[in-house]
Formats: sequence, structure tokens, C-alpha cells
Amino acid sequence: MPTAARLIAALCLALLAFVASTQVVPLMPEGTDFGYFFHVNVILGLLTGWIYMGRRVGYGLVPAINNGLTGAAVMVLWALFVQGIWEMFDRAMRNRYGGPFEALLEILTLSIEFFFVISVPAVLLPLVLGGCLAGLIAEGAHKRWS
Repeated sequence: MPTAARLIAALCLALLAFVASTQVVPLMPEGTDFGYFFHVNVILGLLTGWIYMGRRVGYGLVPAINNGLTGAAVMVLWALFVQGIWEMFDRAMRNRYGGPFEALLEILTLSIEFFFVISVPAVLLPLVLGGCLAGLIAEGAHKRWS
């Protein structure tokens, strides 16, 4: 059911995804083609905020902070998985794999590699602070409009 808290949570996580994506760009190798990187991450932020965070509001201050942190972590995990799939398909179209199981295993490997790339304070700090803030804002929207 659409609520103001779901909308606010979705918008906050979409903004957080955009900010985190801009922090990731300088960490990648020179000449990396990002393509739909920002678009995919913002859509994942919208979906995570609406589906995951939006239904877990209304329980108080500390659960709101936990909801925001968990929402940001879920968003990052989905983004790593989707970007790993995207990169695997890009490599598979260039015949880099010997079979389907090798390609499927590469999704996990690529996701872990991307995790180690973004495991720097310049990315993790905005994710943590933004997640806390998103949870608090969604909780405030729930209290104001429900």
C-alpha cells in the first residue's frame, strides 16, 4: 500500500545511491565506461526504499536508524550483485568463459571484487550516515502523515 513513508524512504535511498555512485567513479580504473551505472543504482535505491525500508517504519527512533542502515546495506548488496551480473554478461558476450557454470561463478567473484573497490571510507561513510538519515527521515514522514 502506498504511503508517504514508503515514498520518502524510496527517494532518500535513491539519493543515497546517486551520492554513493558518484563516490565510486574516481575509484574505478581510468577509461571505465559506466553506461547505466548511475541509472541502475538509483532504481535499486528506489526499489529498496519502497519495498524494504518503507514497510518497516513506525517503531521508534532506534529501529528507524537500524532500518536505514539495513536498507543501505541491502541496497549495496543488490547493487553489487546486479553490477556483477552486468559485467559478467559483458564479458560473456566477448566469449571469456568456457561454460555457463564458470560464468555464474564469475558473478560472485566480480561482486566481491567490486565490494573491495568500494570498501573505502569515502564510500562507506556516506552510506552509513545517509542510511541513518534516510531511516530517520522515513520515520518522521510516517509520524507526520499517518
